[in-house]
This record gives sequence, C-alpha cells and structure tokens, in this order.
Amino acid sequence: MSTDSTTAEAGGDRKGEVILQMRGLRIEGRADEEWHEIVHGVDVVLRRGEVLGLIGESGAGKSTIGLAAMGFSRDGCRISGGTVMFDGVDLTKASDEELRRYHGSRIAYVAQSAAASFNPAHKLIDQYCEAPTQHGIQPRREAEAEAIDLYRRLQLPDPENIGFRYPHQVSGGQLQRAMTAMAMACRPDLIVFDEPTTALDVTTQIEVLSAIKGIVEQFDTAAIYITHDLAVVSQMADRIMVLRYGNLVEEGYTRQMIQDPQKDYTRDLLAVRSFRKPPINEENPEIPLVKVDNVTAAYGKLVVLKGVSMEIHKKRTVAVVGESGSGKSTTARVITGLLPPLEGEIQYDGQTLPRDYRKRNKDELRRLQMIYQMADTAINPRQRVADIIGRPLEFYLGLRGDEKEQRVRDLLEMIELDPDQFYARLPGELSGGQKQRVCIARALAAEPEMIICDEVTSALDQLVAEEILKLLQRLQDELGLAYMFITHDIATVRAIADEIYVMLQGEVVENGPKQDVLSPPHHEYTELLLSSVPEMDPDWLEGLLERRAAGTAPSLPGSGN
Repeated sequence: MSTDSTTAEAGGDRKGEVILQMRGLRIEGRADEEWHEIVHGVDVVLRRGEVLGLIGESGAGKSTIGLAAMGFSRDGCRISGGTVMFDGVDLTKASDEELRRYHGSRIAYVAQSAAASFNPAHKLIDQYCEAPTQHGIQPRREAEAEAIDLYRRLQLPDPENIGFRYPHQVSGGQLQRAMTAMAMACRPDLIVFDEPTTALDVTTQIEVLSAIKGIVEQFDTAAIYITHDLAVVSQMADRIMVLRYGNLVEEGYTRQMIQDPQKDYTRDLLAVRSFRKPPINEENPEIPLVKVDNVTAAYGKLVVLKGVSMEIHKKRTVAVVGESGSGKSTTARVITGLLPPLEGEIQYDGQTLPRDYRKRNKDELRRLQMIYQMADTAINPRQRVADIIGRPLEFYLGLRGDEKEQRVRDLLEMIELDPDQFYARLPGELSGGQKQRVCIARALAAEPEMIICDEVTSALDQLVAEEILKLLQRLQDELGLAYMFITHDIATVRAIADEIYVMLQGEVVENGPKQDVLSPPHHEYTELLLSSVPEMDPDWLEGLLERRAAGTAPSLPGSGN
C-alpha cells in the first residue's frame, strides 16, 4: 500500500528538505529455501529535522524497513523492488564500498539489543571513537572529549570515566545510552532508532528521550523511530506510520493519529494492556517458597545490594521494580546462586540454599528457573527449537528418544506454538514473541516451582506482550507457579503482580500488596516512578520536564544510574 505523498509533504514549511525517499519498497525473506515477500510496496518520505515513528506488532516489518533505509537487509532477506533514495543516491544500487562510507558517518543505527551489539573485548569509549576517527571526522582526542560530553547529556553516571569500562561492567540501561551516544558521534544526517529505550527504566527513559529529542533538533537530524510503545512514540515523532504484515495500515501526524485514528487496527494498538490479574483473596502461607534474608552482595569491591529482604510465595507473582542499576537483576542472580552474597541467606521452602549454584544439587537447581530479557541472546541461534527445549528435559528429568520428543511437543502446545510448524525451526526463523515463548517452554521443561522473569516483555510490542502476560498467568493458574517479575514497566506491574518490591540503589524502599503500593500516599521514589510513566499525549514529556524544572513534579536527584 502506498503512502499519500501529499500527507508526507504537508509539513514542508516546518521541516527541511527531503533527505530520504523510499518508493515502492519490497523486501523478501527466505524460509524453507523459498523467497516470500514480507514488505509489500511501502513508501516513506522523510525530511531533515523530522522524526518518523514506525509502530506495529512483532513481524510488521518495522525494523526491516528501518534497516532498508540504510540500504541494508539482514541475512535471509533481500530488497527485491523499489528505490531507497538517500540525499539523491539510490542505496539499493550502491556498492558495498559506497555503503560503508555512508554507514556510521551520514547514517547511523541504534539497535534494540545493546548487549548483543557491543564488542565485549573493547572499552566503550574505544568503540565510540572508532567511527569518527576512521571516517576522518575527528582525531582521537577530540572524539573522546565529545564522547564524555554526550555521556553527560545522556545522563550516564560518572561521564568522565564510564567510557573506560567494558560493556559487561555497566547495566543494560547504561549500555543502551552508550550506544545512542555512539550513533551520534559523527553527527549523521539520518539516525534509525530501533527500540532505543526498551532496556531503560521509566526515570532514565525520560532523560534519554529528552536528550535524543534535543540532539535531533539541534543538529537538524532526520530520524526513524521504531518502537512498540505508543506513549513513547507520541513524545518523539512528528508523524507516525502504522504497519502490519509488511503493509502500511495508516499514516498521519502524531496528534491526529493519537486523538482520531481511522483504522480499527490502530485503535486496537491504542487500546492494549486491558489485561488485569484477578486479586487473590486468601492469605499467603506462613512459610514463603523463597525468602531473601538480609542479603548484601557485591561485584568486586562495588557493593550493589545492601541488606535486601524479600518473600515470594507459592502461586503468587512478586514484581520487583526500580531504575536501571537499582539491584533488581542482581537480586535474581543471588537467588539463583550465580552471585554468592557477602552476607545473608536464601531460603527455599524453609531450608537454606547453598549460596553458590555450583554447590546446589540438581533438584535445587531444577526448582528455580529463569527467563531472560533478550530472547535473541538467551538462546543458541544454531540450535533447533527441539534442542533448546529438549536440553533441560535430558539434564533434569533424564528424558530421551520418543519420550523427550513427545514432551517437547507437549510444551510447544502449552506455549501455544504448533509443534508441527516450530519443532525443527531455528531461532532466526522466529519472531520476537515466538522466541520468548520458546524461552518460557525451556524454563517449564525443568518442571520448576518458581520462575524468575527478567524483563520478559520489555522487548516485545504491546500486543505480543499482552499475549505473553496472559500466557504466563494461565501457566501459573494451571501449574501453581510462583513468579518473580523484574520489570520497569508499571503497566506490566498493574497487569500481573500480586505484591510489589520497589528498589533504589541496592535497597528495598517500599513493598506490599499491589493495591497498597500503587495507591497514595506513595514513597517518594515510588511517586517518581509513577509520574515518569509516559502518557498518550504528545505534550506530556515537555510538560513533565517543565514541572520538574519548576519543582512541582518529583525528580531524581543527580545524574541517572
């Protein structure tokens, strides 16, 4: 479906010249040795200083179109038709050498998964300086100085020194901001932002969105902003394109799209997150399934948990919320034995667990399973779905042969994936939501009593995230599972939690039943979290920053964490 060019050009008096024009874009993907069209003749017009938001559910073609704007397609995909004109040059006809000159200097990309995008063997500032020095834009010393300035503007802690850390030495949210700084290093004409705030807590997200918006405006940069979060895109985009199955559903100016969407599918996107877990009336049993008792933990000399206590009961969901670096995932690592605590202990069903997972027996390991945030990096891309799910069946339960195959098929049915279609697939042939379902099945294969869900919906579009939450709730009802749900998404907390623990700088600052924690009066930090949740209002971000500057809205002291 083609874009109405008059709609795209209507804002010409407010924006600069056309920098990107994609006409009749068609992209094919290969599956089962055959090519299938996945983007069907989409048109895009983008001007300097303009931000175009691409939204839609998983598999809509958002990232594929964003990459095509760079003249690039993933392995297993190819641009099969149309043109991609960047500043008068058709990138579909450009040589690899020509594309290399554009990439990183005039066109930049901010990936969804910073953890999978950085080279773990090099320091952050070395990776920042690579593009401006190799493209001859700046000498190393000037590049380092600008890196520190961007780190400061993106609210990274200790901006003078954080660049000299390795990727594994910073939190996921900090890594995402470091990658945003890298993209801006050469002051490109076009930046493709692919879910750049997915890994960020709501307080940090505000600062990053503000910084991105300010830098885009300051340098008159054109941007494509890909996201599944409609409230976020309403703050960032001048125009929004809604995509589904590789087709354009609807396009318009942001305010018009938010206030008066014309298509049923767009209205459905705006109406998601209606799911709410029914309240539990009965009291918690006296002995919790898992008890974290006054735990202190550190990475080297850096103490990251300070006297944390927490209880998780059978058939209950405990949400742990807080900003990036607050200690949420570290608490999970302590519970699973991946990080032995300095002080305190972990009790399971009234019995103290060995602090180090290597000293726990197979049954103690089996009972506690984990689902990770980024399904892309959590599963082996070279293993079939059957092997990914089958491995814990062999390790924990000793299943082999036909018995193992049947159990894998049962688990695929349990997570609502057709065994005949998905049993032999590789991860690269799955959507983001399907990969996360496979990760859920792998955790279930061990027949656990508790699952730690670490930001399991943050990388998913809202429609898919809603389905994953419903799936997890159904599995809890059927299997009696306990969940520890680590998240920065308050909408997810409202949907699935029974109890909430709020963490800040390695401590629990508030906890209690969901209805108590989310009802005023709030702890000061809880109030900050709730006030930082974006609203479906294009003026919300600017209004919040104005209120914070005036001291009439809560704000986080100092730089982001």
